[in-house]
Amino acid sequence: MIDCLRSLLRPVVCLPSAAAVLALALSAGAVAQTAPPTTAPAAPVATASAAATVPASSMASRVLACTACHGKEGRATPDGYFPRIAGKPAGYLTNQLLNFRDGRRSYPQMGYLIEHLTDDYLREMAEYFAAQDLPYPPPLAPQVPPAVLERGRVLVQRGDVGRNIPACVACHGAAMTGVAPSIPGLLGLPRDYLNSQLGAWKTGQRRAHVPDCMADIARQLTPDDVSAVSAWLAAQPVAAGGKPARTLPAAMPARCGGVAEVPVAAAAAR
Repeated sequence: MIDCLRSLLRPVVCLPSAAAVLALALSAGAVAQTAPPTTAPAAPVATASAAATVPASSMASRVLACTACHGKEGRATPDGYFPRIAGKPAGYLTNQLLNFRDGRRSYPQMGYLIEHLTDDYLREMAEYFAAQDLPYPPPLAPQVPPAVLERGRVLVQRGDVGRNIPACVACHGAAMTGVAPSIPGLLGLPRDYLNSQLGAWKTGQRRAHVPDCMADIARQLTPDDVSAVSAWLAAQPVAAGGKPARTLPAAMPARCGGVAEVPVAAAAAR
């Protein structure tokens, strides 16, 4: 099954094989020898470098391997684990694909699917999914007591200064829908997925470009913190269609790899 999916992620532009090039050259030579002197020269053969950009409809057929797990058009599936990728910032999606391909983020099926794809092709895939403007479904009812939800809300909106835990909104935006081009939103994601990713940051199974700010933050969280934050985030409706903000209202509290375009607070910049 995984090999079948992998075959769908074929390169956008297929270079001709050596045999095909040789056959084309021989054919052109034969035509040149037999054509009368008055025959106009043939039009030049289009090369890969002159190929037009692949239209969205063609890209849609090439990313069927992605939608097998992430749902139609990347809108996620109801199984509670695979995340929505539709509408996420293109820079964030590109970074995650590179992280999977290059081993900073571990999920064997993902790594196998994209291990031979180029940076440019991964970026085109990311841009395709980032451009999908799809409505979010309403959140599921929370399965934890109100006290746990309140603990999660406080950590998300205020953080915990005493433990050096910044508020999630300080980086992911006041609406928690992310910031273009590289910071993801945290709403509209399954609780199980959020739990697993915070746990992966905490244990080092998920990494990012240095400085890895999320790993530093996750290591300060207790298991109860992770559960509370995940439960609160998963219970929130997605505002403004889930579109990422253009900027943060203030500088980020920590320097993070992969988001160099976002200003950082003076204390963290040193």
